[in-house]
Amino acid sequence: MDDRSALARLDRRVADCRACPRLVEWREEVARTKRAAFADWEYWGRPVPGFGPADARLLIIGLAPAAHGGNRTGRMFTGDRSGDVLYQALYDVGLASQPTSVSADDGLELYGVRVTAPVHCAPPANKPTPGERDTCRPWLVQELTLLRPTLRAAVVLGAFGWQAALPAFAEAGWTVPRPRPAFAHGARVALDGLDLFGCFHVSQRNTFTGRLTAGMLREVLRTAAEAAGLR
Repeated sequence: MDDRSALARLDRRVADCRACPRLVEWREEVARTKRAAFADWEYWGRPVPGFGPADARLLIIGLAPAAHGGNRTGRMFTGDRSGDVLYQALYDVGLASQPTSVSADDGLELYGVRVTAPVHCAPPANKPTPGERDTCRPWLVQELTLLRPTLRAAVVLGAFGWQAALPAFAEAGWTVPRPRPAFAHGARVALDGLDLFGCFHVSQRNTFTGRLTAGMLREVLRTAAEAAGLR
């Protein structure tokens, strides 16, 4: 089985996961009740797998799907304001075919980039528990293992993702420094053949307050793309 087939198989398995009762109940309840603005949508209402090519050189790791974003559309960072910011920045630096991501069939392509999260189900209040994070970690470990032949850089959005990603990289075979490096915007950590970058999350709280500007995000993505050999 080639890497593309193996990753597609992993994505299907992720989408069928029911390991965390609280998250299963929440994602399915949201899919039933919906938001008035999306009343005519058939919500995905399942775990959201990663998005992007199997030979990605750059991985972007978020937190978890949004209740009315990825949980609605079935694609990471698609259909919410965080995704609007992220995909616009990816487009601006030449890593995406279009600046918007509104549905899973909108034609968006990522160039050498894959987007994933340490928690694949939408959590209540956008806050997974540490136990849910740890239960979901094997999916990220398997994804990293499949991507390892080509992966050269990763951008982690936010402290939660950073705390989840470091042990996953270690389990997937990379040597992570001890003590584990602290999260910071602009942090850069060299693993074996991979550069890990920290970036504030593209949450509305960060983007509306100016803690993370479009320019700051583009700068991290450009640097990571250069480290990955995409520029």
